[in-house]
Amino acid sequence: MSETLVSIKVLLVEDDARLAQLTARYLEGHGVLVTSASDGIEGQAEALRRQYDCIVLDLMLPGRDGIEVCRELRTRIDVPIIMVTARGEEADRVLGLEVGADDYVTKPFSPRELLARIRANVRRVRGQAGPTQDTISVGTLLLDPAKMTVELEGKTIDVTAYEFSILRALAQRPGKVLSREQLLDLAKGSADLSFDRSIDVHVSRLRAKLGDDSRNPKILKTVRGAGYLLADLRRGGDA
Repeated sequence: MSETLVSIKVLLVEDDARLAQLTARYLEGHGVLVTSASDGIEGQAEALRRQYDCIVLDLMLPGRDGIEVCRELRTRIDVPIIMVTARGEEADRVLGLEVGADDYVTKPFSPRELLARIRANVRRVRGQAGPTQDTISVGTLLLDPAKMTVELEGKTIDVTAYEFSILRALAQRPGKVLSREQLLDLAKGSADLSFDRSIDVHVSRLRAKLGDDSRNPKILKTVRGAGYLLADLRRGGDA
């Protein structure tokens, strides 16, 4: 059944043995294959050793913390990474997103919520996040939802699954302003489970990857007090 996404392979990097065991048991009871690692060094090595559909990575880990691991993994693999933090502070969540995490949960978390987030991220990677898989073209910007690829002026741009979802939402509505809440909803399907500043972080990363000037962006524009828009590149970049 497509909704359960049977055969999802998850790497769970968590040093709390009891929490790791309970989480793995719940996920495995819902069709997820779980491999566990108890510290950052082991987790990073395992993530590079085998192919996983998603990595659930604790922020505070012995050996090497989750931030270091996430930063290193993001330079080498593009698997969705869900960061887990024991603190609900926005700074921790933003830091995780800035080094390459796609999503986050805060402790104590609901195993049901974690499962939903894993499934949502895997659906995006597998091209099952939306009803249409047609190629999206806005001027020299080309998005292929089926392959999860982005090209700008013929050059391939490496983006994460979440970044792709945000860019697709904007590319489907070139020249139209989308609020942070709308982008959260369109990219994740659950605006109430995220926070506004996560969109700012991802848009900033997208601008850097697209070569857009952060001080005077021509592609991903900020509309003060309203949200963001993708310039209609078919009309020379004017919104």
